[in-house]
Amino acid sequence: MSYYKSVAVLGAPFSRGQKRGGVEHGPKAIRDAGLLERLSGLDYAVHDFGDLSFHHVEKDEPYMDVKFPRTVGAANKTLSGAVSRAVGAGHTLVMLGGDHSLAIGSVAGHAQQCPDLCLIWVDAHADINTPMSSPSGNLHGQPVAFMLKELQDKMPDIPGFSWTKPFLSSRDLVYIGLRDVDPGEYQILKDLNIQYFTMRDIDRLGIQRVMEVSLDHLLSRKQRPIHLSFDVDAFDPSLAPATGTPVNGGLTYREGIYITEEIHNTGLLSVMDLVEVNPMLGATRQAVEATASLAVDVIASSLGQTREGAHASIDEIPSVKVDTEQLRL
Repeated sequence: MSYYKSVAVLGAPFSRGQKRGGVEHGPKAIRDAGLLERLSGLDYAVHDFGDLSFHHVEKDEPYMDVKFPRTVGAANKTLSGAVSRAVGAGHTLVMLGGDHSLAIGSVAGHAQQCPDLCLIWVDAHADINTPMSSPSGNLHGQPVAFMLKELQDKMPDIPGFSWTKPFLSSRDLVYIGLRDVDPGEYQILKDLNIQYFTMRDIDRLGIQRVMEVSLDHLLSRKQRPIHLSFDVDAFDPSLAPATGTPVNGGLTYREGIYITEEIHNTGLLSVMDLVEVNPMLGATRQAVEATASLAVDVIASSLGQTREGAHASIDEIPSVKVDTEQLRL
């Protein structure tokens, strides 16, 4: 790998897409786990764009049971502009959340620069509820619904979101790792014929076949930029305990890393989100550090860290050097 490639890191310390405090500290936890050092070690020029600041809107009343719509909408508008600028400047971007409602702005900003992008959503949850189907009203369970053209007529005009219009076709989306899908979401997945792989599918097919089918589905018609939106709760809670909505029976470490290695091997990763690390929800400091460290591993693997060791720096096998000092003794 060469220094021609540059990666930008952007923190989005935001939590209003769901009800638990703490997820706004995710970006700091992931940085503290050594993200920038790890990426520099992969021979990237690393640009840390710091953390965005978000303003909470006063009197942000629920709308059709949607919580904090104006605050979430404004945060995503800010994020969308920042992502669009970073991608436009030629960086591969890593967005650190924050909760998964931030994907609305992240993917929308990416799509401004790359209208033909495709989306890989790695998550225990489908996050495709509409405001009408959502059991909770929390926007971190609804981001994909804001993106899909096919759901346009099912989406009311939510205050705070007039800046964005749906931009993604349902055939340009794949889910991996699902195991907690709401009834309305299941209906949407079926009606729109969205390609998805549950944990049962991964058990049945194996992760290699799942990735082969996923990438074929997205890239067989044409090569195009990939947006990877990775929720740390895709992993089993034994590996990633510090997160807001853990669900048993998740990805193993090896499955998660295989997913990201295969995405890297396409050469097409353009933006990735790593979201829902919540340092306040780990029972111990070790639990928090394990979750943040796993996030760093996932990001590094997406950007080319291999399990056989990095091969960038050594051009040839070192030859024997005779130590002349030793010979004289």
